[in-house]
Amino acid sequence: MTQPINSLAQKVLTIAKEAGDKIMAIYEKDFAIYEKQDTSPLTEADLAAHNVIVNALEAESDLPILSEESADISWDERKTWSSYWLVDPLDGTKEFIKKNGEFTVNIALIENGKPTMGVVYAPALNKSYVGIVGDGAWTEVDGEFTAISARKHDGAEVWKVVGSRSHQSPEIQNLLAQLDGDTELVAMGSSLKLCLVAEGDAHLYPRLGPTSEWDTGAAHAVALAAGANVTVLDPENPLDDNADALTYNQKESVLNPFFLVSA
Repeated sequence: MTQPINSLAQKVLTIAKEAGDKIMAIYEKDFAIYEKQDTSPLTEADLAAHNVIVNALEAESDLPILSEESADISWDERKTWSSYWLVDPLDGTKEFIKKNGEFTVNIALIENGKPTMGVVYAPALNKSYVGIVGDGAWTEVDGEFTAISARKHDGAEVWKVVGSRSHQSPEIQNLLAQLDGDTELVAMGSSLKLCLVAEGDAHLYPRLGPTSEWDTGAAHAVALAAGANVTVLDPENPLDDNADALTYNQKESVLNPFFLVSA
């Protein structure tokens, strides 16, 4: 079949898979766990994947890189960037440690505050998501690409809502109560949660907990390319049709506001 993605996206996909190979080599054995300053677990795999991605992107492009593992770049410098690479070498570290397979390599191209291309690779699942805003979104398994698109609720079916495996917050319950009809929780780890909406396997993903920009950038691009929306979520008015789009590198903090992914 004809290759549906452009050469740059293919190169980024190749880089993500190379990082995934490093991750899987560590995943399949016992691994060391260090402590970050925020006490979240940091494994050998994060660092190995980071090094692969940064070295390959620097060889491919002159654009700056913001990675979770090299995030100490000043706002004075970052605010001058119009385009840059946004990287999470291993999203879902806790899923990695649990060995449930639901972790990803995330690489996004951000232009003027918006994700325009993203690759999400789940190495343990041998599945990739590629999104090029304006061109389309695909899953990729063993070199075979399948076009995907977000699927709107048809008004009669059960609402499929992506959420945490743990107890749902009152804010989430408030959102679910506003939906007309029955709801079903779809549990998933890492940036794969956004990809479920992009792929049409869920209608909504409300995020009412902390995330950083590198957690979402790549899957955000996939969601947009698949026809979904990613908007800032107001817990008091969670289904606001006029909500602002989620943006990147527009402020000193790299923390995201609450957001909603919807078909």
